Amino acid sequence: MKCLLIASESAQVLFYWADQDFEARLRQQFEDLPEQHGETHVPAFEDSINTLFAPLLISCITLNEKISDTYTSFISENNYLFTVHQFGECTYIAVNGDGSESEDDLRRKIFVLKKIIDLRFGLVTLDAGILKKTLRPQDTEKRCKVWKMLQGLLITYSHLREEDQSFLVEAVERLIHPQLCQQCIEFLDRYVVQQINGSLDRANEEVVHTFILVHTKLLSFLSSRNASSLRPSDLLSLILIAQDMYPSDDNQEALTDKDLEKSLETGEFNTPKLSAAAQEEGGSLECNSHQVTQPAIEVAEDTVQSPESCPARDTVPLRVFLDASVKDNYCPMMPHNMYCMSLWPGISLVLLTKVPNSQVAVSLYHLLDAFTVIEARLSEGQELGHSSHTHPNMSDLKQKMDKFIKAIGVLKQQLQSAWVDFKSKAFSKVNAGNPPDLLQACRNVKSRLCLVYQHYFLLKPAGHSQHLTIDLQTKTQKNIQEKLMDWKDFLLVWSLVGMGQRYLQKGYTTLTFRDGDYYCCYFLWFENEVGYKLSVIELPVLSDDSAPIGMLTGDYYRKLLRYYGKNHSLEMIKCFELFTIHFGVIPADFIVQQCSDLARRLWEPSRIPLF
Repeated sequence: MKCLLIASESAQVLFYWADQDFEARLRQQFEDLPEQHGETHVPAFEDSINTLFAPLLISCITLNEKISDTYTSFISENNYLFTVHQFGECTYIAVNGDGSESEDDLRRKIFVLKKIIDLRFGLVTLDAGILKKTLRPQDTEKRCKVWKMLQGLLITYSHLREEDQSFLVEAVERLIHPQLCQQCIEFLDRYVVQQINGSLDRANEEVVHTFILVHTKLLSFLSSRNASSLRPSDLLSLILIAQDMYPSDDNQEALTDKDLEKSLETGEFNTPKLSAAAQEEGGSLECNSHQVTQPAIEVAEDTVQSPESCPARDTVPLRVFLDASVKDNYCPMMPHNMYCMSLWPGISLVLLTKVPNSQVAVSLYHLLDAFTVIEARLSEGQELGHSSHTHPNMSDLKQKMDKFIKAIGVLKQQLQSAWVDFKSKAFSKVNAGNPPDLLQACRNVKSRLCLVYQHYFLLKPAGHSQHLTIDLQTKTQKNIQEKLMDWKDFLLVWSLVGMGQRYLQKGYTTLTFRDGDYYCCYFLWFENEVGYKLSVIELPVLSDDSAPIGMLTGDYYRKLLRYYGKNHSLEMIKCFELFTIHFGVIPADFIVQQCSDLARRLWEPSRIPLF
């Protein structure tokens, strides 16, 4: 049972996220209240949440105001763990009641949620009032959409932290394959960056970053020449979004029966272009006494269009705010459009484009940063310094604000009015002695600046503004799919298991094939009780409607031992399997010998059967 909330200083909950069990208990609790007190009106669930957490919020705010300190966590009488953290005027609260999460776990989730909110809403997070309306719109449908988005990302993060190494250690993992990585960079440069940035259909957008993901692993990454570097934390957050949009499904990664049947019947295989070293070694696929030239399986070309291989995607980009620099001007929340395309289940292409009016975001950041410093200084009772050595330089700020107001085309009058009021109080000797009025005037300007930022980059969703056309997105997706087609099954590492089982179903016990710069091998063999390898026999070919190979689906191996044991009735027969991957520069004969040695060494220490 767990929940995570954000609340304002007015003791009102802005955002609420909980698992179903926790939410169900709360709802039941509040539904029972009218009956207990003889009331007939059932308060709205959100209002009830506000009532429940109001004492906690008020106590946190009071302690902070009175002694500039507050508690960070506590345990209630029913052993619920509460963790609290304040960002500006917003208090984040995480609750756990089943003992599955520690204080550190909850605190980490709070900061992850803050990162997600910054990433999705940008500089409006500097104003608590605007943030409140953004996270809790009056329109019920919009509010549910916002909460569902944040809830989905938190759930995905929690799952990845438990299941994925890169999110456990919070580091971007890369797949290293020199030949493939180099090819992918060339593909991204030619068919993504150059093609889109040179197209008339790009609607003034410019691709600045693009990368390919295999699950959560980074296969290749390319930035345009004028792009600023992408922070690892932002990149990891984008990977989180991509995984939330297209969750990895291991069941979809295996080669389809159709593709395997086609390759078995025709004996025709396609392969990625081999490196020079691999070409010198040559290659063949050996199955028992059968020889099939040219290795590796290619997915049938018609799967590019199939719903199973390419999930439906939303052609409307997501608006995200990333750390960036434009012409030596820094902006920690620069608006970008994020396009995420599923090439196949488990493999995604991500594009980040710089949107029009990005220079406005840079100007707004510097102005907001200056007024945030002024607000903090006034809140502490300090006077504004008009010296050129102070930060911000008030004379320089005055010139920048006047210039910015002349240039903008939205909310000009409201911003102008707030700015005139601030100038009259900040630069006039008559009003200089009234810090509370000056502080309020500063906050008004800051709020108006956030509204301008919101209007430019949030109120008009990416889908309602110009963006890359559907045709251009589809063309880009198809180009990368075609270029990576031969590498698809190599990148989704576990297809070797399905391939080995499928060939075993057809009676093959040995399979070796070259995939790019690697040799993949599968072996099945029989031994007697003392470890002596027995001769290979022709295995029965199973029909397509037979039980899948395995132990839980019909115990194929036990049946196989019975079949083999017909001619070895006096011996105890054991069956073993081995999957291996070697560098392709190793000769095939050495690979077979190494696999044999490996199988023997794995057993030697304990004499425990391998399988």
